[in-house]
Amino acid sequence: MNLKIAIQKSGRLHEDSMKMLKECGIDISNGGNKLKSTAANFPLEVYFLRDDDIPQYVEDAVADIGIVGENVVFEKRKEVELMEKLGFGKCRLSLAVSRNEAYTRDFLKGKRIATSYPVILQQWLDEQKNRS
Repeated sequence: MNLKIAIQKSGRLHEDSMKMLKECGIDISNGGNKLKSTAANFPLEVYFLRDDDIPQYVEDAVADIGIVGENVVFEKRKEVELMEKLGFGKCRLSLAVSRNEAYTRDFLKGKRIATSYPVILQQWLDEQKNRS
C-alpha cells in the first residue's frame, strides 16, 4: 500500500515540497503535469493539487497527508490535524488601506472588505473588537 501525499501543483510551496521529497531520497517526477505520480523507489503517491483542495483531500482520506499553508487550513475549516511546521513557505496576511486615509481603530467599522480569506478576517476582526 502506498502512502498518499497531496502537494501544490504550482505555487510557493511546490518547489520546496518537491525539494524535501528529493532530499529524503524519494525519486518522483511530474512529467506532463499529471494529477498523480508514483515514486520510483518508495511506496508513495503524490497528488498535485490546487492548494485550496488539499485540506479536502486529506479530510476525505483521499490523501494521507498534505503540505499546505496554515492559512489555507484555517480558512477551509476541514477536520484535519496540523502535524508539523516544515519551515518553508512563510505567509503574511496584511490589511491594505488607501494612503489618503488615516487608519484608526474604528476605521473598518461599516466598511466592506474584499478578501480571499473571510474566515481568517472575521476571526481577526472579532479579536480586535474584543480588545476594545
